[in-house]
Amino acid sequence: MKVLLVNGSPKAKGCTYTALCEVAGALEKNGIKTEIFHVGTEAIRGCMGCGACRKLDGKCIYQDSVNVFLEKAKTTDGFIFGSPVHYAAASGVLTSFLDRAFYAGKPIFEYKPGAAIASCRRSGATATFDQLNKYFTIANMPVISSSYWNMVHGTNPDEVKQDLEGMQIMRNLGNNMAWILKAIEAGKKVGINIPEREEKVTTSFIR
Repeated sequence: MKVLLVNGSPKAKGCTYTALCEVAGALEKNGIKTEIFHVGTEAIRGCMGCGACRKLDGKCIYQDSVNVFLEKAKTTDGFIFGSPVHYAAASGVLTSFLDRAFYAGKPIFEYKPGAAIASCRRSGATATFDQLNKYFTIANMPVISSSYWNMVHGTNPDEVKQDLEGMQIMRNLGNNMAWILKAIEAGKKVGINIPEREEKVTTSFIR
């Protein structure tokens, strides 16, 4: 089993990365493979809702790190998305990245556990945390919780490591993710499969 952890910070090894590493360490101790995927610093254009991805088998029409990620996601069992807090929200690059990833590859994520973490200096983390969780709850994904809201505080990696409660929350998150993944795997072995999907009903508020 494998969990893909996405670093939505422009800094490859900053505060968000430090938090993700703590989660990854707990997962690895539980026998779960991990990979940290850095969204990077290149511009990620937003989703246009053009629908071209419907004909591309889970790929976006624009060739960039989104498609690289979606290819990895096909063989991934769980996801953790991390972001710094920018104006009480997830980073702009991660927001554009996730909008396109979930629009183009929604079936890839279905019934795979997901979790979000937020890293901030002082505040805005709960708003960021709420924003990121909405991607999971529109894609039939079990949402993994911890012993508190998944956030760390600090202006640099050393300060994040001094956030002892935050670090514990990250470890608990990793342990909980590992537990759910193993429970899902055990369920499959005894014939407990994903729910039967109904045909989608789409309505408009004007009718």
